[in-house]
Amino acid sequence: MTTDTDYKTIDAVVNIWTAEALACRPNWTDSFFLGKVKGQHDSAGISLEQLIQEMDEANIQLAFLIAAKAGRVGLPGCYHMPLEIVANAVSAYPDRFLGLVGIDPFTGMDGVRQLEHAVKDLGFIGAHLYPHWYDLPPNEARYYPFYSKCIELNVPIQMQVGQSLIYAAEHRTRSVGRPIYLDDIACDLPELKLIGTHVGIPWQDEMIAMAWKHENVFICTDAHSPKYWPASVKQYINSYGQDKVIFGTDFPVLRFKRTVEEIEAFELKPQVRRKYMRDNVRRIYNLEEKVL
Repeated sequence: MTTDTDYKTIDAVVNIWTAEALACRPNWTDSFFLGKVKGQHDSAGISLEQLIQEMDEANIQLAFLIAAKAGRVGLPGCYHMPLEIVANAVSAYPDRFLGLVGIDPFTGMDGVRQLEHAVKDLGFIGAHLYPHWYDLPPNEARYYPFYSKCIELNVPIQMQVGQSLIYAAEHRTRSVGRPIYLDDIACDLPELKLIGTHVGIPWQDEMIAMAWKHENVFICTDAHSPKYWPASVKQYINSYGQDKVIFGTDFPVLRFKRTVEEIEAFELKPQVRRKYMRDNVRRIYNLEEKVL
């Protein structure tokens, strides 16, 4: 019988960082990681085998890899990670990786059809959105065909809320992702599972309010080191929000082992820690039978 310590973590937000994937990213990647993030960057790339090794060191069983779309094709600083790069990684290690498909609201119905292709044909389990890159808050009409398709496909969508982290000469992104905008979406589309990533910082209490109000709104705590989280976030996870929050790193923005160690320092209630690190994301993504 499984005990409260016999489980492994699921990381809901991971960037694929192979040499092949890095070739698709813009030239500001190095300066962003070395300047803004000040963390390990691995500009030559990280193989899938190396990534799995780092996951194992942190007791992480499964990572959701993002086929990210950041900005409109042709605009300075943007990038679209090809679906095939993530799909091939998932195919090579299906027990360690699952895919999330990025959306670009300016691709219209072609983008909606690509979302459907990714889920139905490639096995992706959800969608992902960077609203800052499009200078469109997430309650804009251009997103709604994608939201409707997510409902039809019964998959969640993650979206970055809180401030934009990117300030690059090629593309200065405005912080259009206030968590309060999820209120409109959740009221309009109560069947859509909405996950606000990046904790919602600096509007984390607004994000907590949205998750508390709406049954279909959840929080992912990636991209910001746990040791710097505001006290209200830790309290929410360990109390009345224990069913509404999932673990993520936004690797390599945060590294697996250090992030898990910082979570350990919170001394969460055992049953809460398991929900946060594993059970909630399995339930939200309909993985309870697929990922045991």
